[in-house]
Amino acid sequence: MADDAEDGAEDASPLPSASETEQSDTAAAAGPVRPPPPTFKVSTFVYTFLFVMGIYMLFSTSTREAIAGVIGSLLSPVIGFGGSYVLLTMLLAAVFEMALTALAYNFTTDWVKAARVQSWSAAFRKVQMTAIRSGKKDRIEALRPHQQRLTALSSEVSMAQLKGMAVTWFLVIAIYTWVGLFVAAAPFVNIGGAVIDLNRGPFGWSYPPLWFLVFTLYTVPSSVVLRRLLKHVTLRRYAAARAAPGADAGPAGGA
Repeated sequence: MADDAEDGAEDASPLPSASETEQSDTAAAAGPVRPPPPTFKVSTFVYTFLFVMGIYMLFSTSTREAIAGVIGSLLSPVIGFGGSYVLLTMLLAAVFEMALTALAYNFTTDWVKAARVQSWSAAFRKVQMTAIRSGKKDRIEALRPHQQRLTALSSEVSMAQLKGMAVTWFLVIAIYTWVGLFVAAAPFVNIGGAVIDLNRGPFGWSYPPLWFLVFTLYTVPSSVVLRRLLKHVTLRRYAAARAAPGADAGPAGGA
């Protein structure tokens, strides 16, 4: 009786129906499921467009000057001063340019993620060097998945920084061009009683012109100060959000 009960239990075990078998065969024949295609992002399109446009502006003088003219139509009424204070105009243009690029760089960069990836990279290199010195292949192979993951994270951080660089690339070319056109219309400045032509090069050279060197001296410190300031503010906000009771703050910034 017990054997008959066991045989009945085995016969009562569920078996796949014909339709289920056909579905499984069809799925197996279709191969592995492909991941969905990446979704279209307007921000990525804008960054790519600005980067490509920046490259095109390098080789097309008419396009470069046309875009600089559009920017100049906005800046000249505000900081042009009718060409009377050329050095002040250049300073304000440099601050404006670096403020925009610093904002773009800060928006696209996840500072917390970048710091974590940098810390993980330093720690991983130590473990990897120890595994290599040991000469044990199993230890080296065990680190391979972690290395692949770290490489993917590093690529994400680098791509985010490239987005900020695309905005910087476009604005630097456009505003440098506008400053050059502005100085060409009013090239002379009076410094300590000496009249200086900003279109002339230093020490009698023909290139680079003095206005380019002066404007670069304005932009570099402005860029360093503004980027560090925005980074500090972003990290302070992230730390404050993390310290708040019951708060579950995500990464700071990023796009």
